[in-house]
Amino acid sequence: MIRGIGHLAFDVADMNKSIDFYCGILGFKKAFSIEDDHGNPWIEYIKVREGQFIELFYGAENKPEAVKRPIGFSHLCLEVDSIEDIAAHLKRHDVPLDVEPQQGKDSNWQCWVKDPDGNRIEFMQLNPNSPQMKA
Repeated sequence: MIRGIGHLAFDVADMNKSIDFYCGILGFKKAFSIEDDHGNPWIEYIKVREGQFIELFYGAENKPEAVKRPIGFSHLCLEVDSIEDIAAHLKRHDVPLDVEPQQGKDSNWQCWVKDPDGNRIEFMQLNPNSPQMKA
């Protein structure tokens, strides 16, 4: 019935900064754009892989107040081949790591950053002995 996760959507404050981050730094490709009913830019689709996208919506204006452990969306996790390579790549592009590479309780390697709007992103290198690989 359900085939997978099709996309994740973010409302962004500065589209150029977001496209530079997701495409220029992370290496995804801009797939296509959609305009609103008046011909204005509305959504930029960033292709993660076949059939998976990140939608970036223009026009976000209000950053919600930070609260400890809010209910709802927490973070985007991107699987990588090498945690050390992605960490070095991010640092070369002046993206500060919130969490340096470390092994999590699930035995996978991870590091963390924030996108230009402060959305948390985890990079994860799967360990063959992790519960995710055994599930």
